Amino acid sequence: MVISFLLVGLVFTGCGDKPTNETKQSAAPVKQEAKQVAKKETKKVVWKLAMTWPSTLTPLASPTHNLAKMVSDMTDGNFKIELHGKEKHKAALGILDFVKNKQYEIGHSGSYYWKGKDINTIWFTTVPFGMTMKEQYSWFYYGDGMKYMNKVYDRFGILNFPGGNTGVQMGGWFKKEIKTADDLKGIKMRIPGLAGEVMAKLGVSVTNIPAGELYTSLDRGTIDALEWVGPGMDIKMGFHKVAPYYYTGWHEPASEMQFMVNKKAFEKLPKAYQNILITAMKASASDMYYENFHASSEAWAKMKTEFPDIKVKSFPQPVMQKMKDATTEVFNKYASENKLFKEIYINQQAYIKKARAWSKMGEYGYIQTTDSLK
Repeated sequence: MVISFLLVGLVFTGCGDKPTNETKQSAAPVKQEAKQVAKKETKKVVWKLAMTWPSTLTPLASPTHNLAKMVSDMTDGNFKIELHGKEKHKAALGILDFVKNKQYEIGHSGSYYWKGKDINTIWFTTVPFGMTMKEQYSWFYYGDGMKYMNKVYDRFGILNFPGGNTGVQMGGWFKKEIKTADDLKGIKMRIPGLAGEVMAKLGVSVTNIPAGELYTSLDRGTIDALEWVGPGMDIKMGFHKVAPYYYTGWHEPASEMQFMVNKKAFEKLPKAYQNILITAMKASASDMYYENFHASSEAWAKMKTEFPDIKVKSFPQPVMQKMKDATTEVFNKYASENKLFKEIYINQQAYIKKARAWSKMGEYGYIQTTDSLK
């Protein structure tokens, strides 16, 4: 099913006592326009949304709170979305099945969690050495990203939409310094997605652990290292207390969350509600990146003074090269086994080639040429 996106300005609304910010000036015009579209529609609809994270874990959960508020506001309270976090449904990695089976009409998670069901789901979160956030969103909305997204999720009876982006993620917290690739061998690490397979090739014992269990697992020695998101979220989790080495990223350059919508439930909505839902998802997803960027900027500025024991490092170039080589091996393996994987891989690499040239010349070029000025 092809969904036509409403091209509207990005709207960011707050959530009452929730941690996300409210910008009433930008929200008001679009909310008013949406109300006019829906003014003749008074059907009462209540949906349930299941998310992978605890409902209070911002900014990962923020898009869901913003979505629920926007949808309610733009329908004068006629379309409600109830939010159920991991603390409610107890199945952090069961969201796809919840939505597929219509236990929940909508879900919020990360697409790469479902690579065991379909390896092609990884393309819609992020891949090692892949796209930046701006490159990825451009591919989604103006390249072929959404086409492939709907193709992959159609067999589950699900419509998939971008659900918020963390931007580039840090490479992880380690209890010991990584000086050579040999130092990775035998380490027990929480790292999901294709990056987990890459690290496994380098001798890492890989596992995937839900957010609520990460600190305890690291503290008790169940794992020796983990990657999570970035300073804005990581410091709040307390990982630095037990794993002082903090490495810069390579594996998740633009981690996209997802809104999964049960296709049949969506089709039963009045057209006005469909358009409002799509608009609200797009706005809520965009706001997450800005919230997380702000939080990480603030946390990064404080780290050197408030957390002097954190040792920020980059992986040595020889280690990075081994990671890159292992990534290529993993890509080639799946491309040889899965026709669609190969097609998306070729498509995305071609897009990166063009987009990266402008990324380097544009924003990165500006930073490089102006940073040293007095």
